[in-house]
Amino acid sequence: MADIHQAAGAKLAILAGGGTLPARIASAVRGQGREVFVVAFDGHTDPETVVGLPHVWSRFGAAGSILRRLHEEGVGEVVLAGPVKRPSFTELMPDWRTARFLARVGTRALGDDGLLRAVVREVEEDGFRVVGLHDLLKDLLTTPGPVGRLAPDAEAERDIARAVEVARALGALDVGQGAVVQQGIVLAVEAIEGTDAMLDRCAGLSRPGPGGVLVKVKKPKQDRRIDLPTMGVTTVERAAAAGLRGIAVEAGGSLLVDRAAVAATADRLGLFVTGIEILQ
Repeated sequence: MADIHQAAGAKLAILAGGGTLPARIASAVRGQGREVFVVAFDGHTDPETVVGLPHVWSRFGAAGSILRRLHEEGVGEVVLAGPVKRPSFTELMPDWRTARFLARVGTRALGDDGLLRAVVREVEEDGFRVVGLHDLLKDLLTTPGPVGRLAPDAEAERDIARAVEVARALGALDVGQGAVVQQGIVLAVEAIEGTDAMLDRCAGLSRPGPGGVLVKVKKPKQDRRIDLPTMGVTTVERAAAAGLRGIAVEAGGSLLVDRAAVAATADRLGLFVTGIEILQ
């Protein structure tokens, strides 16, 4: 279905999760002279995100009313920004449009990536163009090499290689995007709890000797427009608190929020943060 609003500079709708990314996107897009409209989700979006911006508050299960509102607002492009905790079916309270969608996708949407791909298809079939965060803020994409002053040594490189292997296996099953490895031992893998909770679990699992490493990579078949691995200052702080020695994230396949602050925090806490290239 074609939409008359899909022209260069069309109004952008931001489906806003938590964190600072939705506000950063809104500021950047408005600075380019484009209009934005924010869909904020109850219990997920920071209220500060929508201050001074045209917006609507909604629940996840109200797909029909959300899409109607986007048409009424003259939206042409849609971006998904910020983390959300996946709701249960009872929390969704689906309207007829959402219930029809869930019935159609069925078990294909068991994993986060499968669900998000199905959501993107639904939005596009309604006449909107879905864009990625990196299309709007190109400096967010992680580049190869160290972010701060420190770099991984040979032992850390071996742990990184092992963690990449584990994380990609998880990603192929649409389970998670991250793993923590120390001295060749897998301390933790990421599932529905997310990176922060995984790192908190690692605090009591570390072994004597050099600390472990956190690796985050996109899933092998992941749509780059949605749910790319993201890290920022909080990730560095959590990794340090868990006794890790460093973080490696996929170059060109992950988002680095506020690179300068990440570098400064990593240097202060004595961790390396580096972008790694993954052979597909």
